[in-house]
This record gives sequence, structure tokens and C-alpha cells, in this order.
Amino acid sequence: MSSKDADPSKQSGRSAAPLDETAYRILDVLRDNGRVSIAALAEKVGISRASAYTRVESLVHDGVITGFSARVDQAKAGLSIGALVFVTVMPQAWASFRERIIEMPDVEWCAITTGEHDAMLLIRAVDVSGVHEFSTGVIAQLPEVRTVVSVVVLDEVIRRPYLLPGDLPERQTEVPLGMTRWTPASPGRDALPPR
Repeated sequence: MSSKDADPSKQSGRSAAPLDETAYRILDVLRDNGRVSIAALAEKVGISRASAYTRVESLVHDGVITGFSARVDQAKAGLSIGALVFVTVMPQAWASFRERIIEMPDVEWCAITTGEHDAMLLIRAVDVSGVHEFSTGVIAQLPEVRTVVSVVVLDEVIRRPYLLPGDLPERQTEVPLGMTRWTPASPGRDALPPR
């Protein structure tokens, strides 16, 4: 099922029913090995096989688990260059920009952001000239785009498949003012229809 066909209540960022400790243990096991058998999953979590099967199906149905896929070393797969492309979009052009980006196979990931730029794309290429060609020859040429800034990724230090609430440490420190710059979203960005 594509994200276009998915039930809006089950899409990314939408809350499903609260998860219990068993669900979090299932997600933790699947994070390390998405191909684990139901029997092995049940054993690791400490529940019956029937319960493990039912719980995984429920997590998929509720949209908590959105799919299963392999993790690939991009360089070994032939795409040795990664780049972050920061885009500033023309006012009133969000819907069209979003549709264009969704159709681009070069884009591994895209997020609408706050701050100096409006969107951040992670792209992959065979070489640096591929990044240049995509940034200046494709993205910068879109009528929806005002500015483009490309930054080549030198080293991907960490990339987790996903985080769970239990992964986040408790922090009791007081954050001094002025350490983070935050810019609210431009008018219209927050009103985009969910994908």
C-alpha cells in the first residue's frame, strides 16, 4: 500500500492508541532484526507465538509499523556520495513543490523544516558532479524554488532506523536561552494536506 492510499489516521506523525511495554519490546527487537521469526520474537519478548503474531499485525494495522525493509550501505550499493540540499520555496508554491519532490527518485528523504530554509532533502549520487547536476539542474530550476544550498555529506556518523520513547534519557538540566534559533513555519506550510 502506498502512502497515498493509506488511511490518514495511520500516517506518519498521527497518534494511534497508546503503546504498552510489550509493544515497545516488540519494536525494540524488530529494530535490531526486522526479519526475526515470530517464534524468536515471541521468545525474546516473553509472550506466546500467537500473541506475538497478533501484536505485530495490530502494530501494522494501526500504522505504528509502516513497513519492513533492508538497510543498505549506500557506498557499497554504488551511491558513494550523499548530500543535504536545503531549499527555500516560493510563497504559495508548497503543494506543487511537494508533489514534484515526491516524484524524484534521487531524493532519499525530505522534510519541511523551520529555520532559514523551508525544506531539507537527502539525496544520493554516484559522484559529486551528480550532486551538482541535481541541485542546480533539477531543484534550482523548479519554478517553486527560490534558493538552493547543497552540502556534501563527508561521513554519516550515526543513522538509526527509528527511536523509541525509552531510548531518550531523562534530562533535568536547565537550557540557557539563546542556544537554539527557532523560526516558525511560513504561513501555509502547516496547513498542507497530509501525505
